[in-house]
Amino acid sequence: MLERAKAAYKIWLIVHHKMARSERFGIGNRIDVLWLDLLGSLRKAAYTSITQKLSALEEVTRAVDAVRFFIQIAWESGLMAQSHFISLAKDIEEVGRMVGGWRRGIIAKNPSRLQRDGER
Repeated sequence: MLERAKAAYKIWLIVHHKMARSERFGIGNRIDVLWLDLLGSLRKAAYTSITQKLSALEEVTRAVDAVRFFIQIAWESGLMAQSHFISLAKDIEEVGRMVGGWRRGIIAKNPSRLQRDGER
């Protein structure tokens, strides 16, 4: 999952460098920061303890949603080629599915403890 996100980030870097200066330092930098936050959150979730993993995965989910949202805005504004958008959208969707599966797996393995802690 982290490898998939890293590969997508490399595609994003190509798109980011091709943007006009004003967009690159506006929405481009915003998306870049969001990608880096996503990568950091994924890394954190991979190494956090099982008791804190669900909250870490919620953070990853929020980061995935933010990247997805701003990439769509950039594409709708004509700041990236459709081929790059399709590639990035597929990758971010796949990362989101993987995170969802990871979360469901943790819940399935520990349902009683999660219910005691108030999480579902």
